[in-house]
Amino acid sequence: MLQKVEMDSVADKTRSRAAIVDLLAKNFDKLPDLDQKLFQYGPMYLGGNGALAGLIANSLYRRALNVTQAPFTSSLPMAVLPFMTTYALYNATVSSPLLSGDLNCPTCVLMRGALVGVIGGGLYPIVLALPVNFGLASRYNTAPMPEKGNVLRYWMDLSKPIMRKMRAMIVLQAIFGTFLSSRHYEGYTKLAKITFGTHAEGLKD
Repeated sequence: MLQKVEMDSVADKTRSRAAIVDLLAKNFDKLPDLDQKLFQYGPMYLGGNGALAGLIANSLYRRALNVTQAPFTSSLPMAVLPFMTTYALYNATVSSPLLSGDLNCPTCVLMRGALVGVIGGGLYPIVLALPVNFGLASRYNTAPMPEKGNVLRYWMDLSKPIMRKMRAMIVLQAIFGTFLSSRHYEGYTKLAKITFGTHAEGLKD
C-alpha cells in the first residue's frame, strides 16, 4: 500500500513538472525579442569564444612544438569541438533547466554559467590542443620527444607558459558565462511572471 502511494506521488510530480514545462514553452514567445534571442543565440556566442580559445591554444602549441604541417587538419577540430562542447554544456546545465522550471537559484545559475565558460570554453580547448599537437610533433619529428616515464613532466613544462598566455581568455570566458547566465535568469523570471503571475515563486523546489 505504501509503495502504491509513493508511486502515485511520483506520478503526480511528473505530471506537474510536465505541465510546468508545457506552460513555460507556450509563453516563451511572449518574452521580449531580446530575451528570446539571448536564449536562442547566447550559447552560440559562448561556444564561439570557446572555438576562438581552441584556435589560439592550437596556435600556441604548434609554435612551442615547431609544428608547421597539417594546419587545417589540426585547426578544424580545435574550433569545432570546443564550440559544440561549450554550446551543449551550457544548454544542458543552464538554458534547459531554466526553461523547464528546474533551476530557480540565481547563485546556482551564475556559478553554472561561469563554470561552463571556464571549463568548456577555456580549459577544454587547451587540454584538447596538447595531445593533437604532441601527436603531430611526434609524427613529423619537429621537436625532441620525452623519454618514457617523463611524458607527464614534459607536458606540464610545455603547458605552463601557454596556460599563462591563455589566462586572460579563461577569465574572459568566466565573465561572459556569468553575464550570459545572469541575463538568462532575468529572462526566466520574466517568463515565470508571464506564466504564473504572482505565483511564480511556486516553481521553487
